[in-house]
Amino acid sequence: MAATPGTDRPAPGAEPPVLVTRVSERVRRITLNRPHKRNALDRDARQALRDALAQCQDASVIVLTGAGGTFCSGMDLSQLATKSQADEDELNRSWRQVQEDIRHHPAIVIASVAGYALGGGATLINTCDLAVVAEDARIGTPEIGFGFYPGLAGPAAQLRLSAKRAAWMVLTADRIDGRTAVEWGMANLAVPAAELDMRAEELAERVARFDPVALEWSKKALWQIPMHIGEWRAALEFGAYVNAEIHARTRSHEAALDGFLDGVRHPGQGADR
Repeated sequence: MAATPGTDRPAPGAEPPVLVTRVSERVRRITLNRPHKRNALDRDARQALRDALAQCQDASVIVLTGAGGTFCSGMDLSQLATKSQADEDELNRSWRQVQEDIRHHPAIVIASVAGYALGGGATLINTCDLAVVAEDARIGTPEIGFGFYPGLAGPAAQLRLSAKRAAWMVLTADRIDGRTAVEWGMANLAVPAAELDMRAEELAERVARFDPVALEWSKKALWQIPMHIGEWRAALEFGAYVNAEIHARTRSHEAALDGFLDGVRHPGQGADR
């Protein structure tokens, strides 16, 4: 669900609800672009986000962020004003589809979180592979205050966080800041808000240097273990399977190993090459 949206209305002829920017050869930025609604996503914006992800199939890393100094306040609850079960079903279904598009995308998706990340915005953080958050970000699941269990943000928190921390988010509607999100394991880095864009892009470029096939299959492994594979031997066997799939698709590991072994044989010479 969404937090209280902003009150401003977009100007006629405003920009699209989602923007795609080419940061570098292998890095793309997807920006949620409804700042007048704190980037709460309505039906059109949810489809635009799915379309943006589809446009970035050639990227190794995607930075997902929001315009106007805030990340995403979740679902745009104005769709529920009709009190139509069909509208509610569509809203929940399309949000699930967004999460699945992120989970199954070949690129590593990094959430870059400033301002509010509420309801569906918190879900997006948990669905993204990595997260860089502003220290003063406000992250929460306010659905209980509307008489709802957070149908997406709740399961996402329960799968990603410890039981008591997930319960705190679901049952209190309290918002945590970026530092707490890192402490709880919901995010990787908490940085000053002024440094957020720079630090998120630095991380994106760092990850994008690795082989794209290895990144894609490592992402598959991270979603399988332990979420679907929790038994030790089965997990190790799946790890071997993932490497076999990587090596069947790319030979980049051979050059990397050759370079490493050459360095072992000729220590101290790498800096001169």
